[in-house]
Amino acid sequence: MEAIFGKNGAETPEPVQATVRGRVPDWLEGTLIRNGPGLFSVGDSRYNHWFDGLSLIHSFTFKNGEVCYRSKFLKSDTYRRNIKADRIVVTEFGTMVYPDPCKNIFSRFFTHLTNIIPDFTDNNLVNIIRYGEDYYAASEINYINQIEPQTLETVGQANYRNHIALNLATAHPHYDEEGNTYNMGTAILALGKPKYVIFKVPHDASDPSRHKPALRKLQLVCSIPFRSLMFPSYFHSFGMTQNYIVFVEQPFKLDMVKLATAYFRGVSWGSCLKYDQDETTLFHLVNRHTGKIVSTRYYGDALVTFHHINAFEEQDHVVFDLVTYKDSVLYEMFYIDYMRQDPSKLIEDNKRFSPPVCTRFTLPLNISQETPHGVNLVSLSDTRATATLQDDGSVYCTPDAIFQGLELPRINYNFNTRKYRYVYGSRVDWSPHPNKIAKVDVQTRTHVEWFQENCFPSEPVFVASPGATEEDDGVILSSVISPDPAIAPFMLVLDARTLEELARAEIPASVHMDLHGYFIPASGGPSGGPSGASAGGD
Repeated sequence: MEAIFGKNGAETPEPVQATVRGRVPDWLEGTLIRNGPGLFSVGDSRYNHWFDGLSLIHSFTFKNGEVCYRSKFLKSDTYRRNIKADRIVVTEFGTMVYPDPCKNIFSRFFTHLTNIIPDFTDNNLVNIIRYGEDYYAASEINYINQIEPQTLETVGQANYRNHIALNLATAHPHYDEEGNTYNMGTAILALGKPKYVIFKVPHDASDPSRHKPALRKLQLVCSIPFRSLMFPSYFHSFGMTQNYIVFVEQPFKLDMVKLATAYFRGVSWGSCLKYDQDETTLFHLVNRHTGKIVSTRYYGDALVTFHHINAFEEQDHVVFDLVTYKDSVLYEMFYIDYMRQDPSKLIEDNKRFSPPVCTRFTLPLNISQETPHGVNLVSLSDTRATATLQDDGSVYCTPDAIFQGLELPRINYNFNTRKYRYVYGSRVDWSPHPNKIAKVDVQTRTHVEWFQENCFPSEPVFVASPGATEEDDGVILSSVISPDPAIAPFMLVLDARTLEELARAEIPASVHMDLHGYFIPASGGPSGGPSGASAGGD
C-alpha cells in the first residue's frame, strides 16, 4: 500500500508518447486531467495523511488513436512555501505544523495568534473543476488555483471569499445543459448566522482578456442555516435535478470549538470531525431556479456520505442516489502509517471498515394537510425506499440499498439530473482501496467487473461516443498503476457496455494514484463528463 499511496511522485513536465496496445477509438479526442496527492515529504518532514500530499496534476491527451502523458505539481502558495523552506510549513487536514523553533519569539507568537482562526492551505489536490471556460484545481477550502489545461501550468490563485462569504466549498460542483456551474459552501465566519450557501457561476463568466476571475460573476442561489450553530455538517458533494438542489445535512460534523483550539491542543483539523450516530440526517430541497427552500422537513437515520451518484424527478418525487456508510472510519484508514502496516494486519484491520453502499432515497413532493399519516407515500414501483409523514409534519425516509462495495461513482454525465440506469465506480470489496472497476445496473442490481492482479485503477471516467443515444454507448477511461515493477503504469480504455478492454496506453514515466478530474473534449467548450462532479465525486 505504501508503494501505491505513500510514494513521492515525480513531474513529467514535457509530454511523452505512450505505447498503445490494442486500439483506441479514432473518435476519442480530448484531454483527461486528473488531480491527487503526489508529494508526501519535503526535506526531512512528512505528511501524516494521504489527503495531505501536495497536488500533482497529470493529463492524458487522446488524438488519432494515440495517447500523450504529462504531469506537473500544482505551484500553489503552499507548494512554494514548503519547497522554499525545505520542510512542511503549511498545516493540512491530517498534519498540524508548528513554527520553526529557530524563529524569534515575536515571529512564533504571531504564528500562534493567527492559528486561532485558521487560514486554510491552498493545496488543491481533490479535483479539476470548471467555472465559465476556466479550469481550476480544487479541494474543500476557500482557495482554488487556476490552471492552463494544455500545459498544466498554474495560472494563479482565486479566493471565493473575495466574491461570496464562505470558508469552505466543495470540489464537486454540478454543470447544467447551458454550461452554468452550481456549487455549495459553508459560511462559518460571516455576517449573520453561520449557514450553508448554494451559488451559481454563469457559463459566460470567463474574461476574454483573462485578467479577471470567472468568480466575479458568481450569483448566490440560496442559504440554509445550520441546524446546530457550533457543529456544521461536513459535506463533500451534493445532488442536482432539473429543478432542485439536494443537500444532505449529515450527522458527520465539524466541531467549531475543537477546530479553533486544534493548534493549541496539538491535534490535526481532521480530528475535529465527529460522527453522531444517534442524530438524524436531514434532506434539504432547494429550487435552483428561484432559491426557495421546500418547507417539508425530510429526515432519515444517521449516515455518512461523501459522493452523490445522481438525482432526478419522477412522478412528483425527487429521487437521489448516493454512496453511504454506517460510520466515519474511512478517513482514518488513509493515514499513511496505517497503510504502512504489514499486509496481513492491514486486511484484518480493514474488517472494521464499513462498506460503501449505493443507496437510493425517494422524497415525495406536494405534501399537504390532506396527505395521510403513517403510510408509505412513495408510489414509484421500482424502489424499496419509503417516506412516511409523521404527526409533526416531517417526513421520515428509509433508503433502498442498490449495491454494496462501490466508491468513486461515475455516470454518463449526459444523464445527470435524469433517470438513469448505469453507474461506474471503483470496486472496494476487501478494503477502501480500489482494485477493480465495476459497472452496476441500478435497475437489475447486477454488475460486471474489470480486474487485473496487482493493479490499482483510478476512478473510472465515462466518455460518450459521438451522437450516442444509448446511455452506455462510450468508453471508460482509468489510470492504472501497480507496485509490480514489471507492470508499467497505463491508461486503460474499456468498452462502457461490457467493460471489455479495448486498449491500454503504457506510460514511460512515473504515474501516481489520484482522486478526481475532468475530461475536456478536443472540440472545446464544456464537457458532458466532469469526473467526480457529484456524478461521482471523492
